[in-house]
Amino acid sequence: MENQGLLFIPDISGFTRFVNEIEIGHSRHIIQQLLEVLINANETDLEISEIEGDAILFYKFGAPLELPALYRQVEKMFCEFHRHLNTYDHRKICQCRACISAIDLTLKVITHYGEFTTYQVKNFSKLIGKDVILAHQLLKNDIEQHEYWLVTDHLLNGPPPDLAQWMKWDASTKQTETGNVPFHYTQLSELKNNIIPDPDPAPALADKKKMLSVSRDYDADIKTLVYTVVHFEFRHQWQEDVKAVDEVEHFLPGIGSRHRHVMQNGQEILMFTSSFTYNPEEKVLFSETAEKKNYVTCYTIEKTAANKTRLTIDFYLPKNPVRQILFQLQEKKEMEARWRRSLNNLEPIVKQMVVPLEF
Repeated sequence: MENQGLLFIPDISGFTRFVNEIEIGHSRHIIQQLLEVLINANETDLEISEIEGDAILFYKFGAPLELPALYRQVEKMFCEFHRHLNTYDHRKICQCRACISAIDLTLKVITHYGEFTTYQVKNFSKLIGKDVILAHQLLKNDIEQHEYWLVTDHLLNGPPPDLAQWMKWDASTKQTETGNVPFHYTQLSELKNNIIPDPDPAPALADKKKMLSVSRDYDADIKTLVYTVVHFEFRHQWQEDVKAVDEVEHFLPGIGSRHRHVMQNGQEILMFTSSFTYNPEEKVLFSETAEKKNYVTCYTIEKTAANKTRLTIDFYLPKNPVRQILFQLQEKKEMEARWRRSLNNLEPIVKQMVVPLEF
């Protein structure tokens, strides 16, 4: 059994091939995160041969896993995959088609037992063998749904057992150049009903008091103003004293994600996105909280008329009377003037902003 083992391929599908640069970039980023989720959910010591676009080729030499253990691995990956998607859909900020449609991504898992071997390409261990080819051919089949677990008969000793109360098996055959390959498959969508969602973040303003508020109206539609204000790559162009805003994590920004404000004086301030609600017909709310939670900045963008939008920036401090008095005496006047200059700086940026069609 030296050259025999399990081939295990989780495959993501559901993204159309977008032509817009932003959508391609975001779809690639979402797939990257999901592939990492699948890798982190590996609990059976599967080895990774390679990442193949939207899929991962796992393998494990030796006797095949018992079917219940194999199912638990499939279940773990499937549930973690959809838990991540649910969380991202609930906390996302970007409204491009890739980010909006991420929740519709699906996962299928191909499992096959056969003969193969490895060869080294520098630091990478690659697989070779007819059963490796066969496992990839099984990704293309006549199963209509796209969330299933496929098990070739090489892994079965007789009919597959119902490993969960809802589980039902169907049988089919894949025609290949070397003959027909029988397999069974079962749908996995039922597992989504048992996924426990991640808890919502704590309310950003639960223990805070508003200390400052500034507003300005713009001759722009609400989506243009939202796009300009929310996307960090434009922040240094209008917010006074800000040199750049960098992402701390490589994940797409969403509620809970951290970013770093690099100030003109060299100071670095870590922030995290603490809330976001999107209703472009009326109002969009967005807040940033300092990592030490010692202040919150809220941005309210509301439609006032056709192509007329108002941005209001509110500044909050913890409910600490001493801190609030010191702010009133020492900081408020200067901060208010700085924010008003920032709002003025924003006007020409908004006028020349070209918003992607998909936003």
